[in-house]
Amino acid sequence: MSLRLRDPGRHSGVAPEFVVDPVLLDAVSPSGDRGGIVVGSGLKGEPLTISALRAQPTRIVLVGGLYLARQVALRAMAVGAWVTIATGRPAAWQVLPKAAGQSNGRPSPLVTIRRLSPVELPRPSEDAPLLVVTDGGPTPQDLFPPRSPWHTTVYVLPYLHPQATTIANAADVVLMQRLPAGQADLAARIWRLPPQMVRQLTTLKDDQVVALGQNLWRPLRLVTTPKEQQLLGPVRRGD
Repeated sequence: MSLRLRDPGRHSGVAPEFVVDPVLLDAVSPSGDRGGIVVGSGLKGEPLTISALRAQPTRIVLVGGLYLARQVALRAMAVGAWVTIATGRPAAWQVLPKAAGQSNGRPSPLVTIRRLSPVELPRPSEDAPLLVVTDGGPTPQDLFPPRSPWHTTVYVLPYLHPQATTIANAADVVLMQRLPAGQADLAARIWRLPPQMVRQLTTLKDDQVVALGQNLWRPLRLVTTPKEQQLLGPVRRGD
């Protein structure tokens, strides 16, 4: 089953409502609607939301810079997800624990940063969905594949690589920022894209993304809330 992209007023792909500490909501500024994650806005400025936290194992692939990956993780936190980051560059992800703040004088348990090695994960549930971010370069190991409901794994690819084809093909949804011509050609081979879509991937602006999935091709514009901008800086393509 593919992940659905929706805009306000449509009822497909509606995510459940989760409960999160109001202090965290104030720190991050929630960007989701009933547990969905807003990934950007459409051509008319309408917010576009995916139900990335749902009652089935879910895979999301992000092709682009750290800005996009960190924004998705922050918005998952804002709607009540537990977030685990598996990365070889932990310093780049310290913004998430900073945003989560403290609980009883200690770092919030909602966010953990791990090495790129297997570890025991929190048990996901409808009340506490789990988002695992695998930031392992262009050919990531599938260390934390989603195996249960309410478990979503996000794979952060700085660029497309032929050895990432299996993970890319298994994704429920792919969010791609601008690609150079050679990588756009690889995207065409992986997803059998027609020439006009390949050209579009090479001409995206820094604040534009294409959402790709089963029967889905939707260009959108990244939008940053004021509080997100304080944490992440301006919208950008690179890291």
